[in-house]
Amino acid sequence: MGAPMARNLIRAGHDVTVYNRTRAKAEPLAADGARIADSVAHAVRGCEVTVTMLADDHAVEEAVFGADGMLQTLPRDAVHMSTSTISVEMSKRLATTHTAAGQGYIATPVLGRPEAAAAQKLWVIAAGPPDLVERCQPLITALGRGFTIVGRDPWQANVVKLASNFIIVSLIETLGEAFALMRKAGISVHQFLEIVNTVFGSPIFAVYGQIIADEKYEPAGFRMKLGLKDVRLALAAAEEQAVPMPLAGIIRDHFLQGIALGYGDQDWAAIARVIAANAGLEKPRA
Repeated sequence: MGAPMARNLIRAGHDVTVYNRTRAKAEPLAADGARIADSVAHAVRGCEVTVTMLADDHAVEEAVFGADGMLQTLPRDAVHMSTSTISVEMSKRLATTHTAAGQGYIATPVLGRPEAAAAQKLWVIAAGPPDLVERCQPLITALGRGFTIVGRDPWQANVVKLASNFIIVSLIETLGEAFALMRKAGISVHQFLEIVNTVFGSPIFAVYGQIIADEKYEPAGFRMKLGLKDVRLALAAAEEQAVPMPLAGIIRDHFLQGIALGYGDQDWAAIARVIAANAGLEKPRA
């Protein structure tokens, strides 16, 4: 996700320095006009805004608080704009820590797969102090087709993102169960998908329905391991707010089953493989 987002910032005329733990993944951006940094600390030195797109809380912990992290070199009054899907707890910690250091922090997680990022069609969910959100708006606008400001506390954007991902994976679970029924009944899943797309007209049904119907789970747009991480974070946020989410618990267990069967690096739509196996349609791998 980070590479196409960086390209969109460059195309919008912003001066961009990039860093990736795997340097080879960052180097192609040099041809687009980006400078390549050797560390997070180097990347953020002298910047006005630093944008992070990282896999999980652990990666954020390393990038911000690590030995070569941004906390010591990010200038006072500069803003950390986090686009990552992280826990509410981590988002609150980032806000507190950056404020104590005289730095700004806003959360701007994004909705969309890598192909949406490349096409500048992400939707950005923003939350944070209004003056900081307004200051970062040119960057937010460059990343996608639109944005919604959901609150003054950054963690509120993270809750919205987790809830949105829960809805997406709930629809994937629904498709997996319905497609398993079609297959066992001897009905064409592709024909069924045409009906579903005609009735519901949902891009989620269209994209993930096609993946499941074609049984094409690689290359992954979003890995099952990351899907498990997001569902766990949604459950944690729900527990903090005393909101039961029984369906999230079922999906978490299906993800765990899929990872145990060796599907962890496949697209999270491979949850349909787990459902198919449970229905006797696919033999689990040893």
